[in-house]
Amino acid sequence: MADFEDLQDGKNFYLDVPQTSPAFGLKGCGSLEWGMKNRLARIFDPSDGHTLMLAIDHGYFQGPTTGLERIDVVIPPLIPFADALMLTRGTLRSTISAEMQKPAVLRVSGGQSILKELSNELVAVDIDDALRLNASALAVQVYIGGVHEHESIRNLSQVTNAGNRYGIPTLAVTGVGKELTRDARYLGLATRICAEMGAHVVKTYFCERNFERVAAGCPVPLVIAGGKKLPEFEALQMAYRAIQEGAAGVDMGRNIFQCEDPVAMVQAVRSVVHGKESAAQAYDLFHTLKASRRTSEHV
Repeated sequence: MADFEDLQDGKNFYLDVPQTSPAFGLKGCGSLEWGMKNRLARIFDPSDGHTLMLAIDHGYFQGPTTGLERIDVVIPPLIPFADALMLTRGTLRSTISAEMQKPAVLRVSGGQSILKELSNELVAVDIDDALRLNASALAVQVYIGGVHEHESIRNLSQVTNAGNRYGIPTLAVTGVGKELTRDARYLGLATRICAEMGAHVVKTYFCERNFERVAAGCPVPLVIAGGKKLPEFEALQMAYRAIQEGAAGVDMGRNIFQCEDPVAMVQAVRSVVHGKESAAQAYDLFHTLKASRRTSEHV
């Protein structure tokens, strides 16, 4: 118990200073509960509202993806430069150190492989396990226009409802089948539906024309997918344009871990997302870091 002897009355009440509520600058998230905001603030840097997420969840339907054959070897050197990891519970438990201080965006949908219809997913991780893993967000795939569109929207609703009970935000990932065009009209439809259904963050693809309309029409933060492996400059240019046109960050995987020098590339991408570097400046940084690393390896 507190020592009641010599107990003094409070005196610094700052009567001339009205109490203010701290603002929360992340788009569309100002009215969320404290726990939601705190988890989102771990994923998105509060200084600029941006995030560099490292996507390493490809194995949940692709198996041992090129560059991720040994996650325990290739991913730890990249973690210091990412703001968050997007991964499965199997990877998190088996290969990621519990001493890691970066937030985990946990893939919770699944149920199919590249050999089957990709849109046929279910909710594969329940909220209790997500809590045990200290997840900062729950990621679920949504296939607007896909064969199993309705089921995927139901999965999003189920995950969002469960996360809301415990203050864990939901990241909706817009899956695009081969038969759908990744243009602004489609992406605008898909991202808006995800947000309207309650997703707190939406991950989608970048499109060359009118991406700013996609971002403006989505009332919550958009994070772009890295997509297929591109030449380094093209990947950096895509990230730069996305940020300039309204994205709150990138969730990049293959364009980092399949790169010739993933450690240099993740730092180059970070310089675009957080350092406001142009694609050309980031590309120069990539080559400088790659050369420096090669020199140090031969010393």
